[in-house]
Amino acid sequence: MRAHLVTTLLLATACTHAPATAGGRLLNVSYDATRELYRAYDSLFVANWKERTGQSITVEQSHGGSGSQARAVIDGLDADVVTLALADDIDAIARAGLLDTTWAMKLPHKSAPFTTTIVFVVRAGNPKAIRDWPDLVRPGVSVITANPKTSGGGRWAYLAAWGAALARTHGDSAAARDYVTQLYAHVPALDVSARSATTTFVERGLGDVLLAWESDALLATHSLAPSRVTILMPSISIRAEPPVAVIDKNVDAHGTRALATAYLEGLYAPEGQALAARAFYRPTDPTVAASYATQFATVTRFTIDSVFHGWRQAQRTHFADGGVFDEIEQTARPLAVHAP
Repeated sequence: MRAHLVTTLLLATACTHAPATAGGRLLNVSYDATRELYRAYDSLFVANWKERTGQSITVEQSHGGSGSQARAVIDGLDADVVTLALADDIDAIARAGLLDTTWAMKLPHKSAPFTTTIVFVVRAGNPKAIRDWPDLVRPGVSVITANPKTSGGGRWAYLAAWGAALARTHGDSAAARDYVTQLYAHVPALDVSARSATTTFVERGLGDVLLAWESDALLATHSLAPSRVTILMPSISIRAEPPVAVIDKNVDAHGTRALATAYLEGLYAPEGQALAARAFYRPTDPTVAASYATQFATVTRFTIDSVFHGWRQAQRTHFADGGVFDEIEQTARPLAVHAP
């Protein structure tokens, strides 16, 4: 596997006409739930780059809610690459003129090297007997999730709930909206990021069920709180595809295009894919995916394109200022005050 990543690094170096330098710095601006993944990947990448080019480099990380991170890059956070939770956040950076609008076509799978989904996390023993989406709006159930306005995970969770409601009601948009409004009436407070929502549920002990990235849920049950929480896979969820991109304007200014390109391409190499799987992301490489198949539960997953006609339409309809989510939140607040 190491040879595949080394090949990627050599190809990227050969494709640049810039002279080699003594070293370099790369800034990866990412979302909260990827901390463990990129900590491991950066160590691998730095060692391989040194071995093949002689350059001693450093890779720095910035983590936060995906929407907040995108806005920070637009406002001047000097990212060489972004590895965010959803395509619309990178599209926003492109609209600001920092990278080409065709960024998603520059790497396989629309520049998403791995996938994940949204799952339920409940207290050990599942005291509220939660099984599927309708159970989240029963009286007395408190739901923890992140704010879709600031968090990519929060946005995926919102869309998972909406799409699941559409599936149950044979495409009834009014019924889906009613269900999602009820759901957010059961949310006591919206966390700024998916990782902070996980902390609220696991460490602070608030809520009965957490809507979580599968990767964060598996991390919590395998290493953080294996005796305190349990993962439940709903009958249907969404195929979440966290994308990556080089920030063209910044890497050209820094002279780091070859380094940044190799960094992202290495995520697709078998060794990078295996690291993603060990961090509980679903690999896109079929061979690596087969090696880790038993780690992931089978679930029916719909896509952002099949249900919401892509991120641009989903953003415009649901998450833009004055969109459906803002209206739902205004309706849900008074309902939450009177909830049992």
